[in-house]
Amino acid sequence: MDRFTGDADAAGPRGLRHVPAELLLNLYNSVDYGVVAVDPSGRILTLNAGALSLLNLSVKQALGRQAEDVLRSEQGAALRLLQRVLRRGKPVPCQEVVIEDGLGRLVPLWFSAAPLRNPAGTDQGAVLTLRLAETAVLEEELEDDEDEGAAFAGIVTGDPHMRKLFRVMPTIARSDSSVLILGETGTGKSLLAKAIHSLSGRRRGPFVTVNCAALPESLLESELFGARAGAYTGAVKDRPGRLAAANGGTLFVDEIGDVPPAVQVKLLRVLQERVYEPLGDVRPVPCDVRFITATHQDLPGLVEDGAFRRDLFFRINVLKVELPPLRDRKGDIPLLVQRFLNRLAQSRGKRVAGVSSKVLEILTHHDYPGNIRELENILEHAWVMCPEDIIEVDHLPEDLRQRRWAFAAPVPADRRPLGRVQAEYIREALERNNGHRCRTARELGMHRTTLIRKMRKLGLEPPEKDGRSLRGSDDPAGDE
Repeated sequence: MDRFTGDADAAGPRGLRHVPAELLLNLYNSVDYGVVAVDPSGRILTLNAGALSLLNLSVKQALGRQAEDVLRSEQGAALRLLQRVLRRGKPVPCQEVVIEDGLGRLVPLWFSAAPLRNPAGTDQGAVLTLRLAETAVLEEELEDDEDEGAAFAGIVTGDPHMRKLFRVMPTIARSDSSVLILGETGTGKSLLAKAIHSLSGRRRGPFVTVNCAALPESLLESELFGARAGAYTGAVKDRPGRLAAANGGTLFVDEIGDVPPAVQVKLLRVLQERVYEPLGDVRPVPCDVRFITATHQDLPGLVEDGAFRRDLFFRINVLKVELPPLRDRKGDIPLLVQRFLNRLAQSRGKRVAGVSSKVLEILTHHDYPGNIRELENILEHAWVMCPEDIIEVDHLPEDLRQRRWAFAAPVPADRRPLGRVQAEYIREALERNNGHRCRTARELGMHRTTLIRKMRKLGLEPPEKDGRSLRGSDDPAGDE
């Protein structure tokens, strides 16, 4: 038979009955997911190249065998779903199952099944579809491509430091240790936290988030630990907190640096003893939660200032991940631009091919105080305003168009060099703070490590505690 034949109405579009069988076979083997057909007894009738690849099997190892021998899963989950379809003749919704492949490895897959019927409507078995679950897709994204960069959790990069970080993420995720994510606002800390959970052994459990900076101290405690009826005015019934909601999964505590001292003590107990007490109760409640915390602040500096408990810092800082700001990896901007434009095209239906060279120049020179989130917002604005295939300067937000002249304009001859201005600015801030680097960094709106790096670059000596040693060797800050 060289052509697909059958009832036109049952087959779908009228022309499908005349499609060459070879073309249909190519389509069948080209889709990026697995397709398996079984007869009413569960014997495999056919499967496509995608299924063979996912299961790491040859045709000989799979064709004609019983599905239960090929789709070996935890507690027989896949077989139960298949039997339900064969028995009831109704499809089952997509579910995540973990299947042992031909190499003995456990592969998380999205599994769905539906009845297989002939044109007359008679059941002839079932058809199964298999697709890599999110956890596996995330790991696949870690494979580097020298031209396109590495990707993880929606963050693309060609930066060597970020590539190295991405390679260790599965190892970090599979442990059950606490993770501390450091990075400025908008660098992707929450995305990374969610990805760590999705790759972990707790992925079937809940992922619960609490933003400590968004809640006043009076609410943060009850939000985290819950409250019993009568614990405070208006508490007419028991209210579970985020810890209870995250039991068996992951609790992501964002902006941990904003947690007040009284709540820090309670969090420390949870991390040490795995128990907590809801407000209005003295009975300890056990909890099984993995902690992922994040902050844009300089936690070691807060510890040095006495604003953050040293013992709590050690508990949350078992595995540390630092996300650099976008201004430190501007080589990633072309990759990110294409990623965001592709995402907009998929979700909104309008395709924009790219940006002009002038737009890319403007985007590359921008400092991005809002980091990746700011770049994404800029591109969404431009995408909406762009009626053509290419984003031009006029499609950018007005404030960004105005800033382009700042870096395009020549520096007046009588203006001091930038290095001198920066050095004097940092020196004055150090003097105001008596040489205290942590306080100086906080005043300047940067991390302590960033301040130290700038001091070294500008030739400023690390200040003494009394703040007197502020001169630089080969100091670009002045010629006094």
